[in-house]
Amino acid sequence: MVKISFPDGSVREYEGGVTPLQVAESISPRLAAETLSATVNGELQDLRFPIVGNATLKLHKFDDPEGKHAFWHSSSHLMAEALELLFPGIRFGIGPAIENGFYYDVDPPQPIVEADLEKIEKKMLELAREKQTFVRRDVSKSEALKTFADKGEIYKAELTGELQDGTISFYTCGSFTDLCRGPHIVDSSVVKAVKLTAIAGAYWRGSEKNKMLTRIYGISFPKQSLLDDYLKLLEEAKRRDHRKIGREQELFTFSEKVGQGLPIWLPKGAALRLRLEDFLKNVQKKYGYLQVITPHIGHKHLYVTSGHYAKYGADSFQPIKTPDENEEFLLKPMNCPHHCEIYRSKPHSYKELPIRLAEFGTVYRYEQSGELHGLTRVRGFTQDDAHIFCTQDQIKDEFKKVIDIILYIFKLFDFQEYTAQVSLRDKVNREKYIGSDENWDRAESAIIEAAAEKSLKTVVAYGEAAFYGPKLDFMVRDAIGRKWQLGTIQVDYNMPDRFELEYIGADDKRHRPVMIHRAPFGSMERFLAVLIEHTAGKFPLWLTPEQAVVLSISEKYNSYAAEVAARLNEAGVRTHVDDRNEKIGKKIRDNELHHIPYLLVVGEKEAADSSVAVRRQGEGDKGAMKIADFARLVEDEVRKMLDA
Repeated sequence: MVKISFPDGSVREYEGGVTPLQVAESISPRLAAETLSATVNGELQDLRFPIVGNATLKLHKFDDPEGKHAFWHSSSHLMAEALELLFPGIRFGIGPAIENGFYYDVDPPQPIVEADLEKIEKKMLELAREKQTFVRRDVSKSEALKTFADKGEIYKAELTGELQDGTISFYTCGSFTDLCRGPHIVDSSVVKAVKLTAIAGAYWRGSEKNKMLTRIYGISFPKQSLLDDYLKLLEEAKRRDHRKIGREQELFTFSEKVGQGLPIWLPKGAALRLRLEDFLKNVQKKYGYLQVITPHIGHKHLYVTSGHYAKYGADSFQPIKTPDENEEFLLKPMNCPHHCEIYRSKPHSYKELPIRLAEFGTVYRYEQSGELHGLTRVRGFTQDDAHIFCTQDQIKDEFKKVIDIILYIFKLFDFQEYTAQVSLRDKVNREKYIGSDENWDRAESAIIEAAAEKSLKTVVAYGEAAFYGPKLDFMVRDAIGRKWQLGTIQVDYNMPDRFELEYIGADDKRHRPVMIHRAPFGSMERFLAVLIEHTAGKFPLWLTPEQAVVLSISEKYNSYAAEVAARLNEAGVRTHVDDRNEKIGKKIRDNELHHIPYLLVVGEKEAADSSVAVRRQGEGDKGAMKIADFARLVEDEVRKMLDA
């Protein structure tokens, strides 16, 4: 018998030999249309995979993460089939599902341009309506290599050459056959709506030494209405784009003469960023952190010792050699080796631990120009970095205190939906990590236990650990549902070993401290990019560059407007004057577009009463107030925000 569990929780038994699709269709055509993938004996399989003997089968719908992955992975195959028909001679790289949709890297016989996307979409939908089934076939390595050699598929042949015989499978949909592990949807007919969203260049396997391929991005849905909703989301994302808002609000800029990926902070943006730094410094002070400052460069030997040079040196900025060429320095890629040297600068007793060193340290990493994107992917960025040196017994408590800081930040900035990702070593590929299995096991256990004790919603991701230790990465969803990685905490037994860090224990013997790396924001640049898009440029009152603007009704009251601004600035309310020779209605509209929280209108009555007419962004007229009363209102509002 075959036991099958359905999305509604019901379980039914069937004779062996049936396929999931047959079962679903026998119960409900609607269920069959929504069914995308299945789990057989705990492993995700194609829905056409035959069920033999006793098995438990779980059916997924599009809203399930596994369902979306199978749907979009299958859609990448459908796009590949369309491309092969439209561009004979095209060769294929990889075509995975991604968080929002899919892409395929291809090597076409002639350039594929934006104008081609519509005809590719039409061909995909035409093929989808043919109800093409996805058929899996296990093949030998020799057969796979011959198949790709005969077709001239050099990229697929390269990938196949790295696989073990007996682990290779093909999936065929219509006229297209691909090297693939699956899973896939039942058939192409469930793809009802397609949008190809972008064309980009991508080096084969991410190396500039290889050929530049054409990457085509797309997304698909089982309903047209879902695509319509997604396109609206894209429009909203464009409106919130931090690069656009950054230009409009004069927060930051880039200069080709300065260099790609090196942001320049303008006065308003610098003030915003420094306020954010001051906020975190105050929070950290309450938790016992000590501020330090380290150089922007370091001797190459420092990063050889830490292990960073072996892991990243080839892809970093090239060493800086002194004139006599006896020394080599690197632009600082990480702050942690520098902090290890601070710890080593004097002996320590167990009574001093934990020692918490914090720094807003700017680091530099080489990113390919095609991967740079605004503030989210740059070559120079400032981490809100800290390293905690503690005993084995202190790890869990220190880890939980860092979680408290991160959760306070999320609450303050209204990141209501988040997941903590427990990032562990790859189960198989262990050679890319440094350190003993014993230390890794202890570090991973400490993270898992701390997260459980803080009742965090967690997921486990194997293979996502740093090369020196496991970590807890916080994934947040912004106001329009996009996922970002913000905040990280890492337990590290390895770097203290590499730097021979010690403390004298209660037994008067030398012991090795444990090191916790943490960055609640991650980096100032990335955090501010996410915050800009999350708030659409409407920053919290305590953080915003300008809290109020004074609008004079006419030139006659400009001097009073200047007096109001001066008194408010003296009281700590960030205020400027809009004394343009424009009608008051236009001034109000213009300043509302710049998302200034408070608009203070002044004219004859206000000048006579030493008052201001208050308007709140998004709320309208709040009535007249004395200048001192308004200053207290702002002060109280800010205090309530920060104390929440």
